[in-house]
Amino acid sequence: MQHKELSKAVLKRLPSYLSYLKSLPEDSSPYISATSIANALNMGEVQVRKDLAVVSKAGKPKVGYPRADLVENISRYLCYDNTTDAILVGAGKLGQALLGYSGFEAYGLNILAAFDLNPAKSQGKPILPMEELDRFCRENNVHMGIITVPAEYAQEVCDRMIQCGIKAIWNFAPVHLDVPASTLVQNENMATSLAVLSMHLQAQMKI
Repeated sequence: MQHKELSKAVLKRLPSYLSYLKSLPEDSSPYISATSIANALNMGEVQVRKDLAVVSKAGKPKVGYPRADLVENISRYLCYDNTTDAILVGAGKLGQALLGYSGFEAYGLNILAAFDLNPAKSQGKPILPMEELDRFCRENNVHMGIITVPAEYAQEVCDRMIQCGIKAIWNFAPVHLDVPASTLVQNENMATSLAVLSMHLQAQMKI
């Protein structure tokens, strides 16, 4: 299937559909409707139907989508069936936690190594000195980087990554990064997420 250009909002919703589909019991119906998914995830039915239409043409009125095929189609669309190699910069507690997390393999992500100003021994993946970043990225044809350094160092690390050929950056530092148009940055801002959760909790307590 030829990929259409999708907005980031759609790309963020597709993993939620996939996670829900995979959570269903094995003895569930082999077919599932967009309405069922929308109700389970508290989302709009029209939006879910539009999103699924991008990845699958197998949906039928009053029948739904073949559940196994839909899982495969979404996984393939999100490239979960293809392994993407990545490097991580910042081997603090968060960096090492990500480095040791084996669950990324299910989403096609393989962190080859971490880099830090003070390389330390790690169980499993290597932690290398920053001086080796450029050589490692080019020798291993790495195009994805993960930033887990303090905010004040994030832009410098980002610039180094771009110089090394990195085209996509997963940023855990709470700071805006300036990058060329050809580089994609996905920010994972914990402060923003916590603020949203806190506001929701306060609203619920007033009910």
